[in-house]
Amino acid sequence: MAKAIKIFDTTLRDGEQSPGCSMNLSEKLEMALQLERLGVNVIEAGFAIASPGDFQSVSQIAKVVKNTTVASLARALEKDIDAAAQSLKNAAYPRIHTFIATSDIHMQYKLKKSKEEVLQTAVEMVKYAKKYCGDVEFSAEDASRSNPAFLYQIFEAVIEAGATVINVPDTVGYTSPEEFYALIQGIRQNVANVDKVDISVHCHNDLGLAVANSLSAIKAGATQVECTVNGIGERAGNAALEELVMNLGLRKDLYNIGTEINTKEIYKTSKLLSSITGVKVQPNKAIVGENAFAHESGIHQHGVLANKETYEIMTPESIGLTENKMVLGKHSGRHAFVDRIETMGYILEEDTLNKAFEQFKALADKKKVVSDKDIEALVRRKTIVIPQTYTLDRFVVNSGNTITATSSVRLYCKTGAVLEDVMSSYDGPIDASFKAIDKMVGKKFTLEDFVINSVTGGADAQGEVTLKIKCKNKTYNGHGVSMDIVEASILAYISAINNMLYDLESMK
Repeated sequence: MAKAIKIFDTTLRDGEQSPGCSMNLSEKLEMALQLERLGVNVIEAGFAIASPGDFQSVSQIAKVVKNTTVASLARALEKDIDAAAQSLKNAAYPRIHTFIATSDIHMQYKLKKSKEEVLQTAVEMVKYAKKYCGDVEFSAEDASRSNPAFLYQIFEAVIEAGATVINVPDTVGYTSPEEFYALIQGIRQNVANVDKVDISVHCHNDLGLAVANSLSAIKAGATQVECTVNGIGERAGNAALEELVMNLGLRKDLYNIGTEINTKEIYKTSKLLSSITGVKVQPNKAIVGENAFAHESGIHQHGVLANKETYEIMTPESIGLTENKMVLGKHSGRHAFVDRIETMGYILEEDTLNKAFEQFKALADKKKVVSDKDIEALVRRKTIVIPQTYTLDRFVVNSGNTITATSSVRLYCKTGAVLEDVMSSYDGPIDASFKAIDKMVGKKFTLEDFVINSVTGGADAQGEVTLKIKCKNKTYNGHGVSMDIVEASILAYISAINNMLYDLESMK
């Protein structure tokens, strides 16, 4: 048995393919660095051949990540493997991850190839990838619906060809823990050279069993699990990293194996991903949900007060969710602010820290007490720096239930130009503001999603707006925070436009 299960994180590849979870280059880099701090063993940075943007993302992540293996996905095609190898040329620890489908339904209807052709292609492409890279992972797509005897044959052949990892995906989330256990055990018993490689599993959550199936595979002898933060991914998502890690950490009596994950980075990683994508986890989500450590029932509260272990099997601190009793307000100094940020696990460069402190002081002038959640809302977006083509100077709105809402918005452009326009709308001051910005920018955007959340409770709570705009069939996220919900909305809209312009510029 291995000393620790290897955690292969595919948040930036499979996770990003989830509708509404797209990220720009700056966001992917920040997420990759956080995954490295979290301690994952492998970061699947993207699918290099998919687009110029994906290629660039893999290339840039490969440059900045120094202590973690960086992988690029590639179909079992020479052009895909060429692109993957080129994108990984600056990686300290590169891995080419190539795949081909092995189930009868995929081979017949998608590939239109015989078993013999699929086997030959798999072997040839693993050998081809091996010329570029010593670390080659081979995935048998739709393995859980494949003929086991054929899986044994193809795995033995690709290991002989040089694969260092064989991956057994439950691509459509179809299997059960008992079936998957038997499949992994069968591979261990029937693939003669399997002891030379890592056995990986990649489970989807279509029937809500991704984590259970992954844990069952570990018990059967798998040595690597592929997962995503918050369980994001195509359709119903992937196995959730935080759930796998905490299961292994808390139930050593069952699994007799751990991970190299720094669990105190889990909550921060989850919040960062939610902030980037605008996709929140449900309150009752295991490990990282807002209610994961909340107790409303009187019986539960009494038990927790007497002894936390009565109803808490893990502590909030174990995932990095700390409670600091020191109150911050307008009289708090820089030292206290920096100490609080470091306690919350954020690492900011001097410039970013200065800007965050300025915003904290401005907020403290409006609020008597600034909570950790307020600070977190300020800091989260400061860690992701993209060029600000447009910034808000001022806005004035006129609204009421008997008049048409109007909004005057003035923007600064990075070229030095000052833009100002006034628009009206029957749909209220926020819509009027968006229309004014559209006119100044010279583009019309489709608002795909718009969510308002209160950062804290109380009349002086900050409003947090996350929205998505669509332009030329691509969606961009925006995020804004302010005690004024109209201002938060305008900031979020400008943020989305800046993300779009940054994305278009990086494609050139």
